[in-house]
Amino acid sequence: MVFGIIAMFSSILLLGNTLIQTLSQMLTEVPSAQNDRMLQVVVPGVNLPVSQLTYFFTAILISGVIHEIGHGVAAIREQVRFNGFGIFIFIVYPGAFVDLFTTHLQLISPVQQLRIFCAGVWHNFVLGVLSLVALFLLPVILFPFYYTGVGALVLDVTEDSPANGPRGLFVGDLVTQLQDCSVHKVEDWNSCLGIISQEPQIGYCISSATLQQLSFPARVYKRLDGTVECCSNNSLTDVCFSYSNNVDTHLYACLPARKTIEANQVCRSNADCQKDFISSLCVIPSLENQTRLIRVKHSPQIDMLFVGHPLHLQYTVSLSSFIPRFNFLSVDLPVVIETFFKYLISLSGALAVINAVPCFALDGQWMLNSFLEATLSSLIIDKQNRDLLGFLILLAGSTLLAANVALGLWMVTAR
Repeated sequence: MVFGIIAMFSSILLLGNTLIQTLSQMLTEVPSAQNDRMLQVVVPGVNLPVSQLTYFFTAILISGVIHEIGHGVAAIREQVRFNGFGIFIFIVYPGAFVDLFTTHLQLISPVQQLRIFCAGVWHNFVLGVLSLVALFLLPVILFPFYYTGVGALVLDVTEDSPANGPRGLFVGDLVTQLQDCSVHKVEDWNSCLGIISQEPQIGYCISSATLQQLSFPARVYKRLDGTVECCSNNSLTDVCFSYSNNVDTHLYACLPARKTIEANQVCRSNADCQKDFISSLCVIPSLENQTRLIRVKHSPQIDMLFVGHPLHLQYTVSLSSFIPRFNFLSVDLPVVIETFFKYLISLSGALAVINAVPCFALDGQWMLNSFLEATLSSLIIDKQNRDLLGFLILLAGSTLLAANVALGLWMVTAR
C-alpha cells in the first residue's frame, strides 16, 4: 500500500518530466536520441523490431497476469470474494483481468480497498526486481554451461555489414580488442565503439626507415569536408596517413594499411613512439569526419581493419558475452534468456508506472479515490467535495497521460 501511494505520486512527476523532454525535442531542429527518456511509446515495426515481437507480447502477458494475480491475492486476504480470472486480447495486445464481488469491496474500509488496488502495481514491481536479480545473476546461473569475461562472441553479421567479407568477422569469432580498448563482454564492445567515435582517430608507431620504405609518391588533395586524401580512390589496401617530423608539421603518406598497423604500437603523438633509441613517428589515418580506422582483434582470425563509422559496426554485428563450454550447446540461448529478462523488467516496470497514474479506468483512479477517503474524510467532510477533488486530479492525470501518448506517437512515427 505504501509503495502504491508513492508510485501514484511519482508517476505524475515522471510523466511530467517525460512530457517536458518530449516538448524540448520537438522544438529542436535535429531530433535527438530518445534513449535518455525512461518512458517511450512503443510501436511494433517502427521502434520495436519485428524480430523482438515474441519477447514483447510474452512479457506483456506475463506482466499483466502477475498484476491481476496481485489484485486477486490481496482481495482474498481482505475477505473480498474472488469471482474469477481471465485473459483477453485488446486489438493485438494481450491482457488479463480479475472479477471481484463489488458488494464486498464496498463494505470494507478505504485502507483495505487501497491494499487491493495497490497490489497489482506492487506485484509488477516485485516481478521487475526479481527479473533484474535473475539478469544480474545470469552468468552465475549459466556458469556450468557457459563462461564469460573473455571476450564478445560473434553471433551474426548482416549481409550489408561493412564487417562482412573474407577479412571481416565470422560467426563464432571471439572479439577481444578494439584498437587499444579491451573487450571482455558485449557492454565493453558498445562502450569501446562509443569512445572511438567520440575521440580523435588513434595513430600507430612506425619507424622512419619503414615509413620511407612503404610510402610512395602520391598527389595530395583536400576533400569537401576539409580533410586530406593522398591515396587513389580505387585502392582497397592503402590508406592516407598524416604525420609530422622536426621540420614539417603536416606531412602525408599513402601506406599499405595492414603492414602499417599490424604489430605496431598505438599512439597519439610522436612522444608515444620514442623507445629504444629508434627514430619512430606516429602516423595517423587521414580520414573523412566521423570515419574511423579500427583494428579489431578476433581469434582465431587475423585482425580485421574496419574503415567507416563505428555505429555501422555496432548495429550490424550481433554478439554475446556467453561462450559455450560444450559444442552441443546453443550460442543463442543465453541471449534469448537475457533479452527476455530485459523486456520483462522494462514492461513490468512500465505497467506499474502507467497503472499507478491517477487516470480514468486505470488502477490509479481507484487508488486515488481510496486514498482520499482514507486521508481527507476528516478534513473535507462533504463527500461531494472529496469526489470533486478526486475528479479534478483524475482529469489532470488523464490529460497528462494522453499528452505523453499522443506526442510520443508523433515523435516515433512522424519524425
